[in-house]
Amino acid sequence: MKILIINKFLHPNGGSETYIFKLGDYLKSVGHNVEYFGMEHEGRCVGNSVNAYTSDMDFHNASKLDKITYPFKTIYSKEARVKIRKVLDSFNPDVCHINNFNYQLTPSIILEIVKWRKKNKKKCKIIFTAHDYQLICPNHMLKNPNTKENCEKCLGGHFINCLKDKCIHESSAKSAIGMAEAIFWNKKGTYKYIDTIICPSNFLKDKMDTNPLFKDKTIALHNFVDKVDWEETEKKDYVLYFGRFSEEKGIKTLLDVCKSLPSIPFIFAGTGPLEDEINSVSNIKNIGFKKGKELETLIREARFSIYPSEWYENCPFSVMESQMYGTPVLGSDIGGIPELIDVNKTGELFKIKDKSELKEKILELWNDKDLAETYSKNCKDIHFDSIEEYYKKLLPLYKRGI
Repeated sequence: MKILIINKFLHPNGGSETYIFKLGDYLKSVGHNVEYFGMEHEGRCVGNSVNAYTSDMDFHNASKLDKITYPFKTIYSKEARVKIRKVLDSFNPDVCHINNFNYQLTPSIILEIVKWRKKNKKKCKIIFTAHDYQLICPNHMLKNPNTKENCEKCLGGHFINCLKDKCIHESSAKSAIGMAEAIFWNKKGTYKYIDTIICPSNFLKDKMDTNPLFKDKTIALHNFVDKVDWEETEKKDYVLYFGRFSEEKGIKTLLDVCKSLPSIPFIFAGTGPLEDEINSVSNIKNIGFKKGKELETLIREARFSIYPSEWYENCPFSVMESQMYGTPVLGSDIGGIPELIDVNKTGELFKIKDKSELKEKILELWNDKDLAETYSKNCKDIHFDSIEEYYKKLLPLYKRGI
C-alpha cells in the first residue's frame, strides 16, 4: 500500500513526531511505500518525492507582516491545499494518515484530499490519530489556563467559551482565532470525511464521542512501545519522578508532599518552568533531563515512580515505560492514566491534587518494601502493544472499504 503520513512537524518535536517516525519506519520495513507531508523546517528529516511542503511558520519569531497574516493562515491554508495536491498527484496514496495538523496545515488539507480522490475516483482512506483534544477543544487540553482547572465547557460545540475564558495563552486575540477556527470547520462539516479516528485512550475516545459526528468513527488503541527485555534489577532507595517540571503535571502538589516527607529521598529527572522550586526542596535531587540507557537505569533502580499529573493525560509513555522496566507507578486517577496501571498489582492510584492521599500512598510503598517488590515483579506480566501488534490492529483500518 501507499501511505501518506501527514503531520505539521516533520522534525523531532514531541510525542506525535516520535509516533509518525516509528510508524513510518515499520510500515516501510513490511513492504509499504511511505511518504510524508507537513511543514518545511531546517530540521526536517522525512519527506516526499516532489519536495512539496508548506512554509515554515514560526509564531514566536514572526515578522510584523507575518503576525498580521498568520491569524488567517491558521484557520485556512490555500498553500497547504496546493502543496498537498502535488504530493497526492505524484504519490497516489491508498491511505492518508493524518496526525497533528491545526494552525500550520489546517483542516483545509482534508478538503483537498476529498477533492482529489473524487476527481480520480480513488478510494483513499483518511485516518486520523488524535494525539490530543484538538477537534473538541480549541486549546487542545480541556484545561482552563486561568483557573488551572480541567474544563469541558466547549464540548458539544460551545466554542465561544474559549474566547470568554481566554483559553489560548490567556490572550483574547489568540482565543478568538482558536474559537473561529473551531466554529468554521465544525460548521463546514469537514471532519465528516475522516473515516476513522484513532484515540490512544478510552478516556479520549469518550470525550471525542461527545460529538455525534465522531461517535461512529472512533476506536481506542493505546500507543505502541518498544520491546523491552525483562531484567531483575536491584532497587535503590529513592522515589522517582521523570518528565516535565510544570504545574499541569502535578509538580506543585508533589513538591508539597515531598517537603512533608523529609526522610524519603526523591530524584527528579527532567526540565521545566518549576525547576527553581524543585531545587529548593532539600530531599529532592534534580538531575536534569535524561534519556537512553541513563534514563532506563534510573527507572529500573527506583523503588517506585510517581506520575501526579493534574490534566487529562491521554496515553503517557512515562507510565508505560516505568512498568516495562519493572518499576511500579503511583499515578493520579485522571485521563488515560488509570487505563495503564493494574491497580494493586503493578501500582496504585490516588485522587488528583489530594495531598493527604498521595502522602499516605508514598509512605505505604516506601515503608512496605515487600509490597513494592511484589508490584515490581508483577510488572513482568504487564503488556503493552509492540509496533508489530499495533500494526496488526491498524492495517484493517487502512484496508477497510478499499
